[in-house]
Amino acid sequence: MAWNEPGGGNQHDPWSSGGRRGGNDGDGNRGSNNGGGNNGNKGGNNQGPPDLDEALKKFQDKLNSMLGGGKKGGGKKTGGGSDKNRNPFALPGLLVVVALAIWAAMGFYLVDQSERGVVLRFGEYQDTVNPGLQWNPPLIDDVRMVNVTRVRSLSQTQSMLTRDENIVEVEISAQYQVANPRDFVLNVRDPAISIENALDSALRHVVGGTDMIDILTSGREILGSSVASRLQSYLDNYGAGIRLQTINIESTSAPEPVIDAFDDVIRAREDRQRTINQGIAYANAIIPEAQGQAQRIVEQGQGYRESVVAEAQGQANRFNSLLTEYTNAPDIMRERMYLDTMEDVLGNSPKVLLDVSENAPLMYLPLDQMRGRSGNQGRSSSSDSSDEQLDPNVLERLRNTQGSSSSSSNTNSSSIRREGR
Repeated sequence: MAWNEPGGGNQHDPWSSGGRRGGNDGDGNRGSNNGGGNNGNKGGNNQGPPDLDEALKKFQDKLNSMLGGGKKGGGKKTGGGSDKNRNPFALPGLLVVVALAIWAAMGFYLVDQSERGVVLRFGEYQDTVNPGLQWNPPLIDDVRMVNVTRVRSLSQTQSMLTRDENIVEVEISAQYQVANPRDFVLNVRDPAISIENALDSALRHVVGGTDMIDILTSGREILGSSVASRLQSYLDNYGAGIRLQTINIESTSAPEPVIDAFDDVIRAREDRQRTINQGIAYANAIIPEAQGQAQRIVEQGQGYRESVVAEAQGQANRFNSLLTEYTNAPDIMRERMYLDTMEDVLGNSPKVLLDVSENAPLMYLPLDQMRGRSGNQGRSSSSDSSDEQLDPNVLERLRNTQGSSSSSSNTNSSSIRREGR
């Protein structure tokens, strides 16, 4: 029979050890499990399974004792009384301490090396914290992290009007960094949209003041530098706390419907420039040569001038010397000047003049033939023909008077010497 079967005499608890099994007591009566029996077995080992309610009650008693409360009469209420030593503010105080500890722990945070923290206390700027472990009261201070080393980029493509009323498409990109975290967080609501609008404004302003051909060809670098300076001035006026790194003009082109025509214009300009360069190269090659020839002609003219002046000065000096001699001996100098003049005049003439009078014997010397031997063949042939044209009678007379001419020539030479003296 089970230990707790109804009507059974065996009411033994299996968790108890050495319990009474309904035997006779000291008076010979069977024992019973009523209240009097329980009180009579207060000191026994009657242990049962753990009771959850009893465990919770024990925990509450311990907590009350920690908070300053106590039990009266072994934790039982007697006579309808209450615990007079319990502190009603103990539990709320404990909860407040725990909440404060959690609140203080939530205030710790770590700032990365590439970041700066902007501290706002009730929405007002308080401080900018540096990298490291920081603490600020939560729910009071709002810390906004800003990366100050990352390079942000922005690119856009716009169609705009140039100064010469043409439309051009420009693709531009910008790189920037945060220079002032406080201004970056507080002065501008959306920095990305602000710099995009500022870039568009600066680009349109610069392109509107430039011709299209300059934008498409050689003016791209000037366009980029102008846009960069203007955009930085805009951002400084906004107080955005942004510093530009670079501005790149990625591409510039004409609108798609007219791009072929503009390509033809560009090629024509390139051909024009190439022709100009070829002309410049030819001029650089010709001008030095012409300058050299001009310099040579100038030097020849200077040499000719100097030679003519020197010759004139020599003739003047010769005339002065002849004048002095003429003053001393007029007749002799007159005869000498006459002979020199006739020599100069008749020296280049191929004609020979002879005196055919009988009283003036003369020996003929073929000077023209002697000259022809040193000259060309044509002149020698002409001199031979002139000898053949001489009169035979003249030749005969010359042969007859050859003997007597020597004596007369000696006489004439002696007279000439005397005149020369």
